[in-house]
Amino acid sequence: MGLTACVLAVDAGNSKTDVAVVAADGNVLATARGGGFRPPVVGVEAAVDTVADAVGRAFAAAGVSSVEHVSACLANADFPVEERQLAAALHARAWGADVEVRNDTFAILRAGITEPRGVAVVCGAGINCVGMRPDGRTARFPALGRISGDWGGGWGLAEEALWHAARAEDGRGVDTDLARVLPLHFGLASMYALIEALHLEEIAPARRHELTPVLFAAAAAGDKVARSLVDRLADEVVSMATVALTRLDLLEEETPVLLGGSVLAARHPQLDDGVRELLAARAPKAVPQVVTARPVLGAALLGLDRAGASPRVQERVRAYYEA
Repeated sequence: MGLTACVLAVDAGNSKTDVAVVAADGNVLATARGGGFRPPVVGVEAAVDTVADAVGRAFAAAGVSSVEHVSACLANADFPVEERQLAAALHARAWGADVEVRNDTFAILRAGITEPRGVAVVCGAGINCVGMRPDGRTARFPALGRISGDWGGGWGLAEEALWHAARAEDGRGVDTDLARVLPLHFGLASMYALIEALHLEEIAPARRHELTPVLFAAAAAGDKVARSLVDRLADEVVSMATVALTRLDLLEEETPVLLGGSVLAARHPQLDDGVRELLAARAPKAVPQVVTARPVLGAALLGLDRAGASPRVQERVRAYYEA
């Protein structure tokens, strides 16, 4: 193996890693999938080992030993210093001469636009927002949860639902059907029983995310507390998008606003309508659209941007993933 491809695209999230080897003409030579990328949990080198496993399989399938550009969009790359540390770790693996690391939200943004110009809000387990312009300017948020001013995401919604349901059951809060449907989801009779089961980890902590769809179902059925939480999430999504548009001087220009992540991609009517209505009021020239393309496409396009690839080459990669 002595060939050199153009781009190694890496989209590494907390739950899975996707990689693709892309030729200079835009043909996708090989792809592979690996495990989650969690440097805060396992350390940087162990996390990169997970990526290395997928890269090794993709390189072998493509018949190459290296690339010109490594374009890696990684979870937990929340600050420039973390991007530099992760870029150094990837560069040490000698996958390519040029390595660029970005937060994984940029992959979702680039996957949904035809040029590097727009804003993306991603709402999955957490919530994040980024924006970019062709001149290289970007807008971003730390997206570390409450310590960085964030509210929302599937995990945050589940926590809020539990809080309101607990207070409704013991009388401190207003009545809500969440006090019945949340424990019922786990086959329990009361919020007291659910609180005990979560505290004693009879229900694994990770299973709390299962309560987010229960919240949306309660909202769709008309529960006022559940509906208020969905409305608040719509407001948070639009607040982040509007701030990013303002920072990039795009508020007065027709600009795509991409909506991604499992919560937004599900297109819950109340949330979807709320986001669009608030955007129309606060950023009338924003053009919202839900992104369903795999984020590794965005990582590949960012790598091709860096390589100066033509629109025709980029469309070839997009066609591969959108076929």
